[in-house]
Amino acid sequence: MIYIHLFLAFFIPGILGYGGGPSSIPLVEAEVVDRYHWLTVNEFSEVLAIGNSLPGPIATKMAGYIGYDVGGVLGSIIAVFATVAPSLLLMIFLLSLLMKFKDSPRVKRMTIVVRPVIAVLLGIMTYDLIFSSYENSGLLQTLFIGLASFFLMEKIKVHPAYVIAGALVYGAMFLS
Repeated sequence: MIYIHLFLAFFIPGILGYGGGPSSIPLVEAEVVDRYHWLTVNEFSEVLAIGNSLPGPIATKMAGYIGYDVGGVLGSIIAVFATVAPSLLLMIFLLSLLMKFKDSPRVKRMTIVVRPVIAVLLGIMTYDLIFSSYENSGLLQTLFIGLASFFLMEKIKVHPAYVIAGALVYGAMFLS
């Protein structure tokens, strides 16, 4: 029964928490603290603080911790799955809808319109990252990392994960 309660405690905030993890935190607190009494308010605030200090989505980190605390490893798995299940189900539904209407002229026009918007958003993000790097590291460092990354990925065909790891090592050694 505890596993069903864990699932419901994280599935319901996942459905109702429009806006992602931060908007569902009060809903999770209502379930975990008020409804099931698994944590006190103080313990919940500590879990929230720890979750905020770690990288990644806050809702899944909290679900993993609380699920483990309440139901062990299986409880952790169930709570994390319950947190991502609403998004997963919605994506499967939307993907099946898109696949059903993929040959529709409206869907094709929508795709044609969305691609340039995504390209512009990626371009703006790239500009912001380059400008931030220039302000923090200087022009020479920014150019070196950018050109070295381009050369490694485009000419030598090094996997991007290795280029990112190399840039992190370079930054740790020469820019800290």
